[in-house]
Amino acid sequence: MNEVIATYRLFDQKGAFEKKAEGIALGLTIGSWTDLPLLEQEQLKQHKGHVLSVQETGEETVYGRGAEVKIAYPAANFSADLPAILVTVFGKLSLDGAVQLVDLSLSDDLARRFPGPKFGVEGIREQTGAYGRPLLMSIFKGVIGRDMAYMEEQLRAQIAGGIDIVKDDEILFDNPLTPFEERVKLGKRVIEQSGRKALYAVNLSGRTSELKEKAYRGIELGASAFLFNVFAYGLDVLQELAEDPKISVPIMAHPAVSGAFTSAPYHGFSTELMLGKLVRMAGADFTLFPSPYGSVALERSAALQTAEMALQTSVHKPTFPVPSAGIHPGLVPVLYEDFGKDSIINAGGGVHGHPSGAEGGGRAFRQAIDAVLAGRTLEQAAEENEELRVALDLWGSK
Repeated sequence: MNEVIATYRLFDQKGAFEKKAEGIALGLTIGSWTDLPLLEQEQLKQHKGHVLSVQETGEETVYGRGAEVKIAYPAANFSADLPAILVTVFGKLSLDGAVQLVDLSLSDDLARRFPGPKFGVEGIREQTGAYGRPLLMSIFKGVIGRDMAYMEEQLRAQIAGGIDIVKDDEILFDNPLTPFEERVKLGKRVIEQSGRKALYAVNLSGRTSELKEKAYRGIELGASAFLFNVFAYGLDVLQELAEDPKISVPIMAHPAVSGAFTSAPYHGFSTELMLGKLVRMAGADFTLFPSPYGSVALERSAALQTAEMALQTSVHKPTFPVPSAGIHPGLVPVLYEDFGKDSIINAGGGVHGHPSGAEGGGRAFRQAIDAVLAGRTLEQAAEENEELRVALDLWGSK
């Protein structure tokens, strides 16, 4: 049956969850049921939401006891697009106090209406030539107000250090000093001169109506990937880009602004749903999300579930999970333990803050990755790798 099953966390002082769940199922679909004549009930049966399960969680909060509720919504009620689905399952309900949308499950027929990643994990591995290990990504740092020569210096150092993917800072927009087209041409030239199969994700930004033409121009000039602030624009905009056959490069979903939807413990969307499942459905090849280790750390179970939703078996290709923020070479063993080889290690300060610069920082990360894959401790590897030794002296290890 074509339907969407929504999973909610509900809270109620009296614990009247069955009644509350039935009210949601009706309120978000046909509005009422028992007061309808039998003929109308028969006519509207295919549009009625159905409560599938109600299970108390044992949580005790200021909003009352907690429960997990699953409700099925018939696909006959909405068009096959994410805005329609989200309004159906959480529209006015999101305004109704303490309630969180934890997960969405789509029937396979409905899920196939969404593109999923063009490239996915295996496609990105082919493009970078990186197999059997986590990929390594870094970002430009401190480039606001700087010129193209400064960006070139940073990019060359990062690529020389063994970085697989370099991305723009999400706050670097089109500007006179480092224009979009010049950044694209720089990325193409530096990567070609390096002889490596690296990617540079340039920030695709501007008015929504101009994004596709800008992407086409970027690809003409040699763009190898796009960074996209999806939550400032909307999931449907990401889907429009991902579905376009002329946009033939991977798209990286940045989590900027998503905290406005996902950070509250008892309201809004779960992080794993937004940053794991929905960006994947909409077509992101990479999804960035806060790691459990940095200053803006995501709770560990939520970070692991986000990565799981990005990779789990479905009708779509898997999306590369990119736990970010607070990452340095000493964290590589715990990153590998938590997220495995099908993940991307993403660092800013942990690369650029190395005493030998970004090139030394990249090398330290690659040495740490090699050590973990070989079953060695970082301390053992540091005895014969100067860049890693310096990084461990600076940041320590876990």
